[in-house]
Amino acid sequence: MRKKAGRRSLVTLTTGLLALSLLAGCGGGNSNGNTGSAGKDGNAGTPPASEGAAPAADSGIDTSKKVELQFYMLGDAPKDLPAIQAEVNKMAEADLNATVKFNFTSWTDWDQKYKLLLSSGQAIDLIFTADWTQYQSYAKRGAFLALDDLLPKAAPELQKFVPEKMWEDVKVDGKIYTVPATFKEYVTNGFVYREDLRKKYNLPEPKDLASYEAYMDGIVKNEPDMMPMSLNSDVGNNLHYIYTELHKMVGALPYGMGVKYDSPSTVYSYWGSEEQKEELKMMKRWADKGFIPKNVLNIKDTMQDPVTSGKAASMFGDNPNRFNDMKMKISTTHPDWELAYSPFGLTTGYATPVHPIHNGFAIPKSSKNPERALAFYQKMVLDKRYNQLTQYGIEGKNYTVEDGYYKLVGTSTSNGFTREGMNGWAWRNPEFMLFDKGFDGVKAIFDELDKIQKPDLFLGFAEDYTSYQAEKAALEQVEKQYLFPLEAGLVDDVDKGLETFMQKAKQAGLEKIQAEWTKQWEAYVAEKGLK
Repeated sequence: MRKKAGRRSLVTLTTGLLALSLLAGCGGGNSNGNTGSAGKDGNAGTPPASEGAAPAADSGIDTSKKVELQFYMLGDAPKDLPAIQAEVNKMAEADLNATVKFNFTSWTDWDQKYKLLLSSGQAIDLIFTADWTQYQSYAKRGAFLALDDLLPKAAPELQKFVPEKMWEDVKVDGKIYTVPATFKEYVTNGFVYREDLRKKYNLPEPKDLASYEAYMDGIVKNEPDMMPMSLNSDVGNNLHYIYTELHKMVGALPYGMGVKYDSPSTVYSYWGSEEQKEELKMMKRWADKGFIPKNVLNIKDTMQDPVTSGKAASMFGDNPNRFNDMKMKISTTHPDWELAYSPFGLTTGYATPVHPIHNGFAIPKSSKNPERALAFYQKMVLDKRYNQLTQYGIEGKNYTVEDGYYKLVGTSTSNGFTREGMNGWAWRNPEFMLFDKGFDGVKAIFDELDKIQKPDLFLGFAEDYTSYQAEKAALEQVEKQYLFPLEAGLVDDVDKGLETFMQKAKQAGLEKIQAEWTKQWEAYVAEKGLK
């Protein structure tokens, strides 16, 4: 799960990928629904909470030389990270003769930083992976070490803990390159909005595009100094892909490809279609009404902060877990405010539980300590001491447990380590997880979505863009210059703007890209028996 409103759930393979030449250099180094875990039959052999995982040395790895592991997370580091890291290192030094340095990218231009980390040959021992960080493409192009032989040696208990089907689901070309999270959740979108303002001004509940637009109309009229919705420069993710999710598109498809969930073998060009034109004209209308700021392409704030600080009245889309995080923060700083959530699944008629690819950790090819890294990650997942310390902070200082519920000490601004403060979504262990009382509402959302769940069938697709790498790079520049302003409603003449974009895209090689991508997609759905 990602703190900003990232790519939505499925086949996101469009940006931040490794160049072949860079990857060659990279290979030159040594490198929220149910609280139970998915597939309990896969948990045989999991150590009891009080015992933690078996020492790595018992697996036969060499721990004689002390090492410092480089651990990379996305996002912003919590203020109390030094204290958490110090406590982790006391345990890791005793258990594995290792210390760890937790590094964070920040959310500003994180995708470019992620690409640089994996292409520079910098020594990294563990790095976060997800569909929205292009795990499949990075794995296919050799950025990560295969874990198939490392797991039984360095992390045998972790191998047992993760259900076999999950290991199968994260494979790329038959190999495992990431350790998936086992917590079942939904990261599909929903409208997030200030319910207190909705009640105050008798506005409609956002359930679909029409009612959401009417809600924002009411905010503009009654709260002219407040942004009707939170936005930043990533309009592709925060406007376009949210719009297409409401229209039952298969995830964040690249290159303007169109595939609907109910007919995955039918591929068409969304770009240039009447369907896209309808979207762009709606965004132009929203911009004209003041919903989208004119400087949106220069805004670098996170999506959630304007809502929790009272600067914005809503988010076009976010997932239930992040909604709960925002609600919890608001409850400590503005208890008179009320935040509400309406999941898209209730509008579209289905929701897909998170795929195992969505949160994970890989060992880059540049790692100098792959065995120790995997043994340490086993500790992060299976040893309650490591797990709860890195998920919730120091008990008594950062949180308490009251009547079985997690409770933040102080407020979200005064506390240096809020719940899941390290963005540790990938090493969640359902047996150790602590939930605040407000999470009961998220569980209720998940229960509703369970009734309409459909499987995520498409994240196994791993694009190979070798044959159109140059065209892909050229197209990305065209998108930034001509498409993003259209998607942000900033182009006065939508028809002419779209015509110009399509002309420039074709000059960059769009037709070749779409034809090659379509062949790969059709081969995938045929292999999986999808129709």
